[in-house]
Amino acid sequence: MHVVCLDLEGVLVPEVWINVAERVGVEELKKTTRDIPDYDELMIYRLALVEKHGLRIQDIQSVISGLEPLPGAKKFLDDLRAEHQLIILSDTFDQFATPLMKQLDWPTILCHELMIGDGGVIENYKLRQQDQKRKAVQALHGLNLKVVAAGDSYNDTSMLSEAEGGILFCPPDNVIREFPQFPVALDYDSLRAEIDKVISTF
Repeated sequence: MHVVCLDLEGVLVPEVWINVAERVGVEELKKTTRDIPDYDELMIYRLALVEKHGLRIQDIQSVISGLEPLPGAKKFLDDLRAEHQLIILSDTFDQFATPLMKQLDWPTILCHELMIGDGGVIENYKLRQQDQKRKAVQALHGLNLKVVAAGDSYNDTSMLSEAEGGILFCPPDNVIREFPQFPVALDYDSLRAEIDKVISTF
């Protein structure tokens, strides 16, 4: 028995913060875990910018409402779910993910939560747990499930290492250089082929 675990942003949907940055004109918000590997450091940086520029949850959700899954993502996910159990492990937040999950026909997702104050002020964030992607794979192992995982950035690499098979999907060159042990897929057909290759060894 096995399960496929996928990252969300950069794998199935666009990067939310990059789109927010472009919409509101705050260039510094374009940084992701591709640029700042430490997630807490990245979120502290983001929340400081959100406060500085007076952004509220409504502003971000307005941007998200106009986003769609990456081209081909819906079919890839539908075909994969028809044959395999699947969980999305993401460092996004419930308040960001919901409209995107609707467009993907509600796959199971485990992510974090933003702490919202009066008027939609983003006061803080609450991690489901530290290093949650790796720990989720460990928990699945505890259920006697084998895992194949795919992601695009630094914050996915502990998940990829913990899985029986880890795959990088459209990663930046610096991540490819630093993690040469993972095969790289640059489109959904290649990603599916790599997933099937791992599963064939189970």
